[in-house]
This record gives sequence, C-alpha cells and structure tokens, in this order.
Amino acid sequence: MNHIVTVQDAVTAFADFMEPTKAELDAIEQEMPVILADVDLLDAYIVTLDRTPTELDDRRTRRARRRALSARAALVNRAAGASLPGGAA
Repeated sequence: MNHIVTVQDAVTAFADFMEPTKAELDAIEQEMPVILADVDLLDAYIVTLDRTPTELDDRRTRRARRRALSARAALVNRAAGASLPGGAA
C-alpha cells in the first residue's frame, strides 16, 4: 500500500515570507510600460490569427510594434543613464 504524503514546499508555496521584495516590485513597476506595450502587440497579433489582416489591422500591428520598441528603448536608456558613474549622460 502506498501512502500519500503532502510535500511541504507545495503546501507552503504561498507563505507570507515568499512575497516579492520591495526591490522586485520596483523592478516590475519600471518594466510595466514594456509589459503593457507587449500586451498590446500580442493583442494586435491575436486579432489577425483567424483572418486575413486588413489595412487597419496592419496599421494597428505596426503602431503596437513601434510602441513596444519605444518602451524597450526608454527602459534601456533609463537603466543606462542610472548606471553611468559621475552623473555623465
């Protein structure tokens, strides 16, 4: 006869001490514009999955792609500016 035993890690996976730290939450907050822009881009792609894209769909996809690239560039520039020594830009 096999006994069923719970795994302690699975039971306590959502314990209070496993919450994200302030630094992790700050990192997520910094990346939120990129995340939202990527969601918009995915939405634009999903709309065209089951049909032939129209001109409007193509424009929406291009616009979303530009927004996603712009958000990524802004995040990289912000991170690069914060890490330069001596306040040089």
